[in-house]
Amino acid sequence: MTWRAFAGWFGGAAAAILSGYLLLAFLVDPYDSGRSPVSTGVGVRPQGPRTAVASRGRDTAFAGAVIGNSHIQLVSPERLGEATGIPFVQLSVPATSPAEQFAILAWYLRHHPQPEAIVIAPDEYWCTDDPALPNPKSFPFWLLSDSATAYLRGLLRFSVAQEVVNRLGRALARDPARAPPDGWSDYEPEYLGLAAGDARQAAAQAAQRDTPAPQTPDPGRAGPGFPAAERFAHLAGGLPARTALVVVFPPIAPAALARPGTARHAAEAACKAAIAAAARVHPRTAVLDWRRPRPDLDDPSQFFDAGHYRHPVARRLADAVGAEIRRLVARKEGGGPPAQP
Repeated sequence: MTWRAFAGWFGGAAAAILSGYLLLAFLVDPYDSGRSPVSTGVGVRPQGPRTAVASRGRDTAFAGAVIGNSHIQLVSPERLGEATGIPFVQLSVPATSPAEQFAILAWYLRHHPQPEAIVIAPDEYWCTDDPALPNPKSFPFWLLSDSATAYLRGLLRFSVAQEVVNRLGRALARDPARAPPDGWSDYEPEYLGLAAGDARQAAAQAAQRDTPAPQTPDPGRAGPGFPAAERFAHLAGGLPARTALVVVFPPIAPAALARPGTARHAAEAACKAAIAAAARVHPRTAVLDWRRPRPDLDDPSQFFDAGHYRHPVARRLADAVGAEIRRLVARKEGGGPPAQP
């Protein structure tokens, strides 16, 4: 066999193997994205929310969604459901920025064209002045893309190939373990475990929590323009009029709050105002600003660090969100301005 013939044979074999793998991966649908015509079971095995969000976000059992990062992660979808009568799914993914959260929202809306409620939690990452909305950590945008080409390219990853094998094993298992369908993940035991097992870690967390906020804004977060708010206005304006939209500025530790009169406080206020204005292009909107001084948030021990709070705070926040959803659902369209507790 000549080298040219061998190269042709080798290239053809590689192409056949690649095509066969892509066909198998597409049919197996490793992350339960719903694209495959063949069902290999509902839900996904226990895994991180970055990949589980595709399955959860298309689950029609949930008419409401919570979207954000770990700063809203502890809000229980079950508690929200009990308060509103709307089944909620937690689609928050730790360490995400607005670009990822907008992708998750778009994915959810693609599979829920008439949602009853959306809760979204903008934080300091939304205040970037970079129109590219950079995301510092990797995220599988391909998994939530409406582009078939992007999805197929995404399947060409070693980690995905491993998940294809896992998915096949799950399909053959008698009683496979399943990731929680509602997406709720309790980070409190992890934080408590870290503090209990490492005194230095506990001290570092407390120091970070209790360090006063600087007087100046973080670089790239001073405005005057806030591209995330502009992008959000487009998404909010496309929501069905009947959908209750609650925008939550999640709480942070008392020391981390910007002090009035500082440039940091002015920048944060401008950012929050831009986001609130963007949200109000939708007729049924409420804005809950818990990123400000509140008597029920002045105890530093209710926070693990500057931005992660404990269950009592999460429960109060969930109750406040639930109350706003009930009010929005009951309010006739266009009837009165949204409240700002």
